[in-house]
Amino acid sequence: MKDGTLEDDNGGERPAGPEIAVTVSCDSWLVVVADVEETCRRVAAAALGAGAADWPAEDLARCEISLVLSDDAEVQRLNRDYRDQDKPTNVLTFAALDDEDAPQPEDGPLVLGDVIIAYQTTVSEAAHENRTLVQHLSHLVVHGVLHLLGYDHQDDAEAEEMEGLETAVLGALGIPDPYAQQPGDDARP
Repeated sequence: MKDGTLEDDNGGERPAGPEIAVTVSCDSWLVVVADVEETCRRVAAAALGAGAADWPAEDLARCEISLVLSDDAEVQRLNRDYRDQDKPTNVLTFAALDDEDAPQPEDGPLVLGDVIIAYQTTVSEAAHENRTLVQHLSHLVVHGVLHLLGYDHQDDAEAEEMEGLETAVLGALGIPDPYAQQPGDDARP
């Protein structure tokens, strides 16, 4: 690394900082959300920075994340094939760091994994929760990135920690607390 750059795999240079690849496999995202790729990169970087705040800067700088903006059919297929649940869901994460025995390079990229978000489910949930699509998409990106970093919500203490971090990251981005009760809500999600 020199002058804020890292060497890439081909001996060239790339900017220092995490690599956040965004793939749009469902064109509806491009029609409905202006600058959706840049929005996702910005939100993912914020989540990564907050979720890995205690990581050494050089490790954080070499992280790689893949975000895929997909549709319900693809997410349902992935959910069926990898989680034995034959239904769509809003976000799936495939964390590369889940395998504690997997070797991690001392230098070079540190691949955190993939976050896949389903268009139709996300649109439906945003409308149901009376949030904008960008607000809900941002929440799902933060949620997915935190899962890649090892955060979970299997018990109340884990859920409270993860929700608190999600709320803090989104608040820093000017997005309201997704867990706050909305007028007319019967219960917290």
